[in-house]
Amino acid sequence: MTEQMSPSLTGGCQCGAIRFALTAPPVRISICHCRMCQKATGAPFASFADIPRENFRWTRSTPATFRSSSIAERAFCPACGTPLSFSRIGGPCIEIMTGAFDRPDLLVPTGQYGTESRLGWIATIVNLPSHTTPENYGPEKMATIISHQHPDHD
Repeated sequence: MTEQMSPSLTGGCQCGAIRFALTAPPVRISICHCRMCQKATGAPFASFADIPRENFRWTRSTPATFRSSSIAERAFCPACGTPLSFSRIGGPCIEIMTGAFDRPDLLVPTGQYGTESRLGWIATIVNLPSHTTPENYGPEKMATIISHQHPDHD
């Protein structure tokens, strides 16, 4: 976590149907490379902020859940499909996907888990050529794109 971390963070799904808020900073921010997290996110890894349940609340609607194992469930938006959380059934914390926060830049991972499934190329991505979205699409295409994504605030 950074020193700029606000004591109250917010976030939600891509369409805005589900929103959440924290009343205290996360206790841990991590990356999980396990195969279950890869499948649940459709990505090479997941990044989570662990929050004690008493410091977390859904502020707009309630997500759907999928019991991904005998000990855990994952929440997602039933309208747009955004993965939102992982939690151990009956556990004291909820782990919110860092990309679902309005300010994911404030949530810096400090550890990694499930590294037995970490993809070998992960360590090399920093050296890949990179482009901004406007560089990739160009000004003409960018002018035609209409976003249906909820803004990163209420």
